[in-house]
Amino acid sequence: MPVSSAASFVWRPHVTVACVVAKGERYLMVEEEVDGRLVYNQPAGHLDDGESLLQAAVRETLEETGWAVQPECFLGVHQWRSTEHGEGVVRFSFAARPLAHDPTRRLDVGIRRALWMGRGEIADLGPRLRSPMVLQSIDAWLAGRRYPLEALSSLLAESARP
Repeated sequence: MPVSSAASFVWRPHVTVACVVAKGERYLMVEEEVDGRLVYNQPAGHLDDGESLLQAAVRETLEETGWAVQPECFLGVHQWRSTEHGEGVVRFSFAARPLAHDPTRRLDVGIRRALWMGRGEIADLGPRLRSPMVLQSIDAWLAGRRYPLEALSSLLAESARP
């Protein structure tokens, strides 16, 4: 009979990152197809093994929108149970400044397009938002929540701040 370790029973949430990228009163959003449904989200995705949270946020934004960004501050951590897969999600949200756009860049699979939307337009999407964390992140930004990037640290050997 195999011996099971305590580690095999440790709960492991999905660790994700997201960027609130503001240009005036408009926010960079992605329209994406998830499980046959069209939903809207900030540029966001999973943390890859070996990368820092900041590196993941910059990478995901570029891959999903074609925008190179510079993270400016940390907005907070949001915890949620996904209605898509039923598993826990821990999301680290950042605010980033847009630097440059490559309109010829091929976007990630499932991403239909990147677009700029106002907060009211985003709120009006209601159940078409990928998660309630979308508005929580924008509202944190609008409320003036700004934590220094130095609040997060990485001890990974190759980790460097973008």
